[in-house]
Amino acid sequence: MVVYPGKKKQSRFDFIVRYREPGKKTRTPRHIHVVIDLYLKKSADESLTMELLDHIIDNIIRKVVPSTRFPPELQVFSPTHVSKFQRLNQYGEYDVEFLLVIVELIMIQEKTNYPSGTMNLKLFERFRREDDIFSVVSAATFH
Repeated sequence: MVVYPGKKKQSRFDFIVRYREPGKKTRTPRHIHVVIDLYLKKSADESLTMELLDHIIDNIIRKVVPSTRFPPELQVFSPTHVSKFQRLNQYGEYDVEFLLVIVELIMIQEKTNYPSGTMNLKLFERFRREDDIFSVVSAATFH
C-alpha cells in the first residue's frame, strides 16, 4: 500500500490510497470492495464476520481522527487485532490485515477531509443492521 497527495482543496493533508496485488495493476480501494468482501466472509462465517464488523466500527471508525501530516500514520491498527479474525482469511478476496489497514486509511482520509462526516460509519452500520443488500451496496457506491 502507498499513499499519494490528494487534490481536495478543503484539506492540505488529503491523500489517496493505492495498492497493487501481485500481477495486477495499481488500484484505489473503494468502499464497495470492502463491503463485497465482508459479504463473502459473512456467507462463510457470519458470527466472526459480525465481530470483525464490530471491531471496525468501534475500534477504527469511532477512534481515528483527522491526519495532521502527510503521509498519514496508522492510528489504531495493531497486528494483534488480526489474530482473532485470522480464520476469515480463507474467504473473500482480501485478508483481514489488509481490510483493517485499508478501512483505517479510508477513515483517516474521510475524517481529514470531512471532520464531521459520517458516510463510512453509516455504511458499516447499515451492514451491521443487516439492511437489504441493495441499500448497503448503494451506500457503498455513492459518490
